[in-house]
Order: sequence, then structure tokens, then C-alpha cells
Amino acid sequence: MPHDPALLAETRSWLSKAAKDLAAAAYESQATPPFVEDIVFHSQQAVEKALKAFLTWHGQPFRKTHNLIELGEECARIDLDLEALLRRAAPLTEYAWKFRYPGDPEEPAPDEAAQALGTALEVYDALLERLPAEVKP
Repeated sequence: MPHDPALLAETRSWLSKAAKDLAAAAYESQATPPFVEDIVFHSQQAVEKALKAFLTWHGQPFRKTHNLIELGEECARIDLDLEALLRRAAPLTEYAWKFRYPGDPEEPAPDEAAQALGTALEVYDALLERLPAEVKP
């Protein structure tokens, strides 16, 4: 049975946005010195959007939030095998706002940024594996 074209398009759109955030973070990691504040922000954004794609595909509504804990718990209810990975990704939540404004804490260390990007890539790949080929960007 063919999939609903609107559902395919919406899921693909979330995944495309997530892929762009991953590409931006990877690009920023090549700068000298790396743009660590932007890397962690785009890593958080990539995970958030990938989780929203997964929830969209499974018909699970979600509120407008940057909270990866909340989104991750919803995804783990659909696929319990994701729980450990999504728990590791949960701390990226703070990168949606931390380091974004003047007067905020010191910037993250380069290894922290690299770890955030690595985790984001793991989450994106794990979710992509669980979705049909038609939604892949």
C-alpha cells in the first residue's frame, strides 16, 4: 500500500532540515578555530528535527519544544531500542539556548562540540534506518 504523500513530504521536510543542520555543524567544525558555539547549536537542532520527523511519521503529535528529553521519551515509546541512544542525546537540549547570547557561559570546548556532533549524527542515522526510503532526503 502506498504511503500518504503528505506524510511523506512532511517527514522528509523535517529530515531535510536536520540534514542541513548536520551539514552546517560539520562545516563549522572545519574552521580554524572551529565555531564551537554554532556546532553544538546545530547538533541540538539536528537531533530535535530528526526526532520530530520520526514522531511525524508515526502520527505522534508533539508540542513546539526544543526539549530533547521530552521528544526522546515520545520516540522511545514507539521504539524502545532507541532509549539508550536518546538518553545520551538528551543533554544536547541545553545547546538550543546556551551560548547563544552575550553574557552567557563560556563557550564549549572543541571536544564537547565534536562529541555533540557525533551524537547528533548517531541519532539521525538511527532514526533514518527506522524510516522508509521514500522519506530520506
